[in-house]
Formats: sequence, C-alpha cells, structure tokens
Amino acid sequence: MTGVIKLTKDKRVETRYFRKVGRMGNSLGVSLPKSLAVKLNISQGDEIEFIENDRGEVVLRKARKGGKLPDGVRPEVLEVFFDVFEEDEGILEDLRVR
Repeated sequence: MTGVIKLTKDKRVETRYFRKVGRMGNSLGVSLPKSLAVKLNISQGDEIEFIENDRGEVVLRKARKGGKLPDGVRPEVLEVFFDVFEEDEGILEDLRVR
C-alpha cells in the first residue's frame, strides 16, 4: 500500500495521504510525501500553516510571506480576499471552463 488514496466527489479529486506520527525532540512530527511537497511548492526550511475549520478539518498550506503592502491596503482585508479566493477556487475553475 502506498499510503495514498484518490477520491472523486462532486467533480473534485481528493488525495488522502497516510503517515505515522513520530517524535522530533520533545515534539511530534509528520513527514510530507515528496509529491505533496512538490504540489505545495515547499522545501526544507519553508514555513507552513495549519488552518482548522469549524468541521474539525485541518488544511495545510505554505505560509504566505509578509511583504510590504501598498498604502491604503490593510492586511486583514487582503487575508479575507485570499481566504475567499481559495474557498471559491472550484467555482472560478468552473467559470473558466465554460
């Protein structure tokens, strides 16, 4: 078993990765499969963030780098924009295909 399962649901493909939790010093850690690291464009030393939603699911993504924002753009507004864009990515993809 490769530890990877692909599921199709509502035109979306989900890929599930199974890993064992290991000890890393006084903490716990999980290794990332190479294919997932490539897909997320992450490598050793990069920061990632874990986002827990109200359904108890945890989303893993590469942390956004904080750069200087243009005058008049508040960081919280930009963060909301990115969150909405990511939530609606499937809708935007459907519109692109039409």
